[in-house]
Amino acid sequence: MSQPDVIVIGAGVVGLSSALALQARGLQVTVLDREGPAAGASAGNAGCFAFSEIIPLASPSTLLKAPKWLLDPLGPLSVPPSYALKIAPWMARFAMASMPHRVRHSTEAQTALIDLARAELEPFLAANGHGNLLRKYGNLQVYESEGEFRSSLPTWQTRARHGFDFQHLTRAEMDDLQPGLAPQFISGTFTPSYWSISDPKDYTLALAERFVERGGVIERAEVTGLTERDGMVSVTPSHRAPQVVLAAGAFSHRIARTLGDRIPLETERGYNTTLPAEALDLRVQITFGGHGFMVTRLDNNIRVGGAVELGGLDAPPNYRRAEAMLAKAKAFLPALKTEGGRQWMGFRPSLPDTLPVIGPAPATRRVIYAFGNGHLGLTQSAAMARLVSDLVTNQIPAIDISPFSPARF
Repeated sequence: MSQPDVIVIGAGVVGLSSALALQARGLQVTVLDREGPAAGASAGNAGCFAFSEIIPLASPSTLLKAPKWLLDPLGPLSVPPSYALKIAPWMARFAMASMPHRVRHSTEAQTALIDLARAELEPFLAANGHGNLLRKYGNLQVYESEGEFRSSLPTWQTRARHGFDFQHLTRAEMDDLQPGLAPQFISGTFTPSYWSISDPKDYTLALAERFVERGGVIERAEVTGLTERDGMVSVTPSHRAPQVVLAAGAFSHRIARTLGDRIPLETERGYNTTLPAEALDLRVQITFGGHGFMVTRLDNNIRVGGAVELGGLDAPPNYRRAEAMLAKAKAFLPALKTEGGRQWMGFRPSLPDTLPVIGPAPATRRVIYAFGNGHLGLTQSAAMARLVSDLVTNQIPAIDISPFSPARF
């Protein structure tokens, strides 16, 4: 087998999108992954292109809510006691990133990245024959009180300044859009640009299939280290190439450490339950923001999931969290049929300022970092692919990538 021009580490949606974009520029690409395509968060996410989610998770709003959330071990945000000491430095960075001036900076950077993702998505899907997988149902965020609605208004004003369309709805208007919500939800906000994919796992596998059809190679291999010498990057255990893209999601920081980079990446352990399609007549994605989860419509399923458990990579799943969200979903959508579901837990790679890492490794420009998208890996995947292919081919990146620099830590 001939030596590739580029090795991409990671066969999730970001890694495979990047591999296809590199192929489109005439490069021979090999993808390495510890488990194979669509084995991680790309398989079980909500399937949303959440283009309106430009407000960083690291924000004053989250800091205000966090103490209440943390009191509930099955609530929107939890930290297992056994992990609290280990994650304390990350939490301190998160708190610093939530300062107003830092939030403004992060919002501008996130908006630029998401604007690029929105511009790139449909051309990327069309170029790879996947345009038929895009869905445009929109998203409905619901409120249980006038106070909850009013507290959301500053974030909607920020989105309006950045050109995002939305519509605040009365209860009657919500009922026209999505019948069946429990009586306590008095109003909502509908965002039409909140798109989705038919099924995130099927989409990621389709990316892998197209990549291989075009001459790409996918190998199952657990990468343990990178070294650069004499114009080549050695990928432990047994590969080498002139350039490498590190897009291994929640495991990326362990590999980056072998190049001397200590990236403060943590794992937001996300849970969901996937139900049969007939479980609910769901017409839009629904966000229960006060409870930290969504109910989403896929082509053949209904998915109930979200929330954040900051518990690292090694602890076993706590599926009581999935059960708690499902019970709430049943209370909020009384017609929901909760039988026949399957539970899932996945690792979302998250940086304390909510921004991903994009750019050359400080130790060598032959390694490009592309990871840490948190909840927005699918949303930002087309933009990540564009930026990775720009960097590998020595083009000026489509947007300013300095806010995403690995050196910012």
